[in-house]
Amino acid sequence: MLLFKKKFLADIREGRKTQTIRVWKFRHMRAGQRSYIPGVGYIQVDEVDAISLDDLSDDDAVPDGFATAEELRAEIRRIYSAEQLSERKVFRIRFHVLPAEEQTRLREERRRRRKAQSKG
Repeated sequence: MLLFKKKFLADIREGRKTQTIRVWKFRHMRAGQRSYIPGVGYIQVDEVDAISLDDLSDDDAVPDGFATAEELRAEIRRIYSAEQLSERKVFRIRFHVLPAEEQTRLREERRRRRKAQSKG
């Protein structure tokens, strides 16, 4: 599951935000994996790359919902402490929201699994 601030959810649903930068001790996601964003639904992870904050460009900022790389870096520094940024790796996750019919299918699968677990 990927969590986002509410201010980004509409842009994700509309396909304007297709990337996020995360600071992790180790890679949590892989390309091809599906995940869930509360308030949006299921996504497909397209790419996960280890990067450096200094290497982020304006071309990285736009799909992340920012006008410039400096705005993106400033947001990352607000979210993560200096200690976290020095001790962990930075990952760029590119994704897309799955189509409505796939969302429906996955929700139904989830309901069936939960129902089966509650009977077991």
